[in-house]
Amino acid sequence: MVTLQEVTERRTARATSIAVRRTKKRARAQWWQPVVVLALLVGVWWLVATYYDKSKGLAFLVPYPHLVLQALAHDTTQATFNQELWQALGRSTTVALTGLAIAIVIGVAWAVVMSQAKWLERSLYPYAVVLQCVPILALVPLIGALFGYGFPSRVIVTVMIALFPMVSNTLFGLQSTDKGQRELFQLQGAGRGTRLAKLQLPAAMPSIFVGLRTSAGLSVIGAIVGDQFFQRGNPGLGVLIQVTASRLMGPELYATIIVASLLGVAVFLLFGLLGRLAVGRWYDFS
Repeated sequence: MVTLQEVTERRTARATSIAVRRTKKRARAQWWQPVVVLALLVGVWWLVATYYDKSKGLAFLVPYPHLVLQALAHDTTQATFNQELWQALGRSTTVALTGLAIAIVIGVAWAVVMSQAKWLERSLYPYAVVLQCVPILALVPLIGALFGYGFPSRVIVTVMIALFPMVSNTLFGLQSTDKGQRELFQLQGAGRGTRLAKLQLPAAMPSIFVGLRTSAGLSVIGAIVGDQFFQRGNPGLGVLIQVTASRLMGPELYATIIVASLLGVAVFLLFGLLGRLAVGRWYDFS
């Protein structure tokens, strides 16, 4: 005799199997769409490159796609470019991840402090907005004079650019906790630390990971921008972009820009994956 529990388990297993099959089907149906768009973009790129090459004789402005791939794949006529590209990628990655780690710590701590009282939020949040709005270029001479023109200054610029999304998203998540749950904790006599650790921070995790993804992309931008501002010390992708542009090295310039963009995409996707692993079981993190 089949019990009610067995019937329920079979229905649950069947529903789960159907959901998994639908998810895999959607994934198979969607992979080709970005590929088609990429093919169209490459085709347009080829036409524009042909126009500048044949009509204006300015092939270095828009090089052919295969020349850019050649610059990425192996050494070109500039025998040291390929080696310099990957070395610059490593340096920019180090700056971006270091600045991102510091921005995460400062941003979460800043938001936690502001979430404890409205007067703290009114006192501190305007300075987060000011930090986001200050032109970084205006602070370059001051940062260089105080911290030099090497790795620390690049990290500071990265932190300044990547910090605000962490502050704003974490604060939003901490403040969006269900009112009924907050009242339940208060009725049970839970203190601020208990509410923060067991209610607010877990509830804020989706918002925190949204901020992480945004800050991750901005950290790469900050690393490249800082590299272009402070051109002393070990050069990164920002310096390599300026060097190839000044020397009219079209394929090498485009190759460096593509590598910098792929670095930003990789860091963004990494934190998106971490977000799905952390909260994907109970929140639709997409």
